[in-house]
Amino acid sequence: MAIRVLVVDDSLVFRKQLQMSLSQDTRIDVIATAIDPVDAKQKILSLHPDVVTLDVEMPHMSGIEFLKQLIPQTPVPVVVVTSTPTNALDALSAGAVDFVKKPVVKSPADMQKFVRDLSFKIKIASTAKVHKANMQVTAPSLTQRLSAIRPLNQSTIIAIGASTGGTEAILEVVKDLPATTPGVMIVQHMPPVFTNMYAERLDRICKMSVKEAADNDRIEQGRILIAAGEHHMRLCKDARGYYIRSQTGERVNGHCPSVDVLFNSVADVAKCRVIGVILTGMGADGAKGLLRMRQAGAYTIGQDQASCVVYGMPMEAYKMGGVCKQLPLDQISDEILYQLSKH
Repeated sequence: MAIRVLVVDDSLVFRKQLQMSLSQDTRIDVIATAIDPVDAKQKILSLHPDVVTLDVEMPHMSGIEFLKQLIPQTPVPVVVVTSTPTNALDALSAGAVDFVKKPVVKSPADMQKFVRDLSFKIKIASTAKVHKANMQVTAPSLTQRLSAIRPLNQSTIIAIGASTGGTEAILEVVKDLPATTPGVMIVQHMPPVFTNMYAERLDRICKMSVKEAADNDRIEQGRILIAAGEHHMRLCKDARGYYIRSQTGERVNGHCPSVDVLFNSVADVAKCRVIGVILTGMGADGAKGLLRMRQAGAYTIGQDQASCVVYGMPMEAYKMGGVCKQLPLDQISDEILYQLSKH
């Protein structure tokens, strides 16, 4: 059965172009278009689309404000179309499943690539579970309170991989990790520029410092490194300790950065002195690498199905035997701190 899609965009030309282009995919049925959020809400309630594509820059009400109203009341998978990283991250925070960068069309090939990317994201979104934004503020857990008085093992590092739904899942895991937490490396599938904006956003929220990874950055206590878009991140070691190589390269499992590239390097270099975490995402990137980490003696965690936006990467890792413990998203931070404080 075809995926029923509602296209929301204030530009008549762009709406018609998207409707025509997307409809050429036999797995996608554009059931309607909407000119603005008011029009979109009426059609969502009456037509019940499987997926909504949403332009962010619209008159009267931005796509971000619309998402903040829509998702708590009608949690439908939304793929945002935007030209700016800030809007993309705001949309993901408001409940969008994914985003596609709006093209600067200089040739037919530019539009064709954009439509291919959007079609792919629509298909992923159609399988996603949309979670209503959790506005509840909770007290620190017992493990988090204990970590404030019990020293954390600084000989262990942390490696995290995620894809679809990962920007918010990663935030949930790392936001309350104390500044005494050993170094963290993260691969989130995201294009250039967007990764730097994401790192800057996390840095404003987290207790640890966060930056986009640069070649030869050191792994340090209290620091999180986010793999740069179109750069693979690998762990290395010298007499001073751990550092990373951030280099361009061929896509692995369709991605650059790739979670498997990071996890494989961690298995080779850190062996048992690492905690590996695989979060929500489509496909299998990171599954084999997590298995290698576990085989090398690492402690590995997989996000459970109920809390994933897309239970793909964690599922594949679990099926392969790469996961020591499978947990809901809101328990993963606690488990990391518990493992670090066991020594």
